[in-house]
Amino acid sequence: MRWIPCLVVGALAIALAACTTSPTGRSQLTLMSDQQLDQMGQQAFAQYQEELPSVGGAPQRYAECIASAIVDVLPERERNQNWQIRVFESEQANAFAMPGGYMGLNTGLLEIAETQDQVASVVAHEIGHVLARHANERASNQAVTQIGISALGSAAGLEGPGGEQMMAALGLGAQYGILLPFSRRHESEADAIGLMLMADAGFDPRASIALWENMSAQGGGQPPAWMSTHPSHGQRIAGLEAQMSEATSRYERARSAGRTPNCPRP
Repeated sequence: MRWIPCLVVGALAIALAACTTSPTGRSQLTLMSDQQLDQMGQQAFAQYQEELPSVGGAPQRYAECIASAIVDVLPERERNQNWQIRVFESEQANAFAMPGGYMGLNTGLLEIAETQDQVASVVAHEIGHVLARHANERASNQAVTQIGISALGSAAGLEGPGGEQMMAALGLGAQYGILLPFSRRHESEADAIGLMLMADAGFDPRASIALWENMSAQGGGQPPAWMSTHPSHGQRIAGLEAQMSEATSRYERARSAGRTPNCPRP
């Protein structure tokens, strides 16, 4: 088992060389350059637009109005990024963000989000993912996990049908024990960042809770929390409520400073 210390030392060296800090102060492993991720985000966004019809007119102006108000309160470096948002025709109540500032909102989500403040909670959440470099962290953790599993399989001599089954079990353990928990952590962190962003932009942060109550009312089963890439609706609401006092204070300061976004709902 002399390979174990070497594997540990190697992993530690990688972690120390690529350790960064998220906006909430959490340590992160980020192995990829921002330029690499931004290019990948641009390519993925272009492909997404080819595969799903975009919606222009009032829905697009509505999304742009909300996104613009939030981007305006970002630090200068992030504010000057090439932020883009598109509305896509899809019944799925979903939204996404990609490195480089590319965002999408589905029409299904706009139907559930009843007010501009509820939509702002989604947009701010997605911007939070980008600010926290979650795509970089996700890719980095997947890469390190895969390297570790491969090294373990080679060192332990896991070959043949039995070895393949063992490697599959190791992969499953990594998925549920390492990668998915990180994903849930990302979602909770993006919730926290987004809550403060929307408040700073003059959107009522209490609408974030109303949105998740709407989502919960839509029904549909959710997988157990330990198998999900997202916290449960109840977990998200509890997390938002725990930070609501600070968020409402920031919202009141923003409104007093004249930040009163008014984005007409289509």
